Amino acid sequence: MKYYDLLLGCLWFLFAHILTFYQLNGQFIWKSFQKYEWAVAVFGVIISFCYIWGTKHTVSGFGDLLWPARFVGFGVGMIIYAIGVGYYFNEGISMKTMVSLGLALALICIQVLWK
Repeated sequence: MKYYDLLLGCLWFLFAHILTFYQLNGQFIWKSFQKYEWAVAVFGVIISFCYIWGTKHTVSGFGDLLWPARFVGFGVGMIIYAIGVGYYFNEGISMKTMVSLGLALALICIQVLWK
């Protein structure tokens, strides 16, 4: 396992999911996102590169295995979404959501720590 590539991939996924959260949910936070949705959509190209680089580095970090990279990307996305929804929309974390977040964290830990 290449920890440098794994860390770099996770950082790209983190950045991509943060940008994706704002791209998709910014319309409910700022009215300008509704008015200029074409401009918001243009940033999808940048976000795509973040996902591509995240996948590239994470796959490399896991010795060219694809499944672990997918689970890490999914888990990071779940955590970022939970933080964003809680912060901006005051949606508390129900027991169902907490279990789902725990499973997302478990996915990441299994893929990173299981030898």
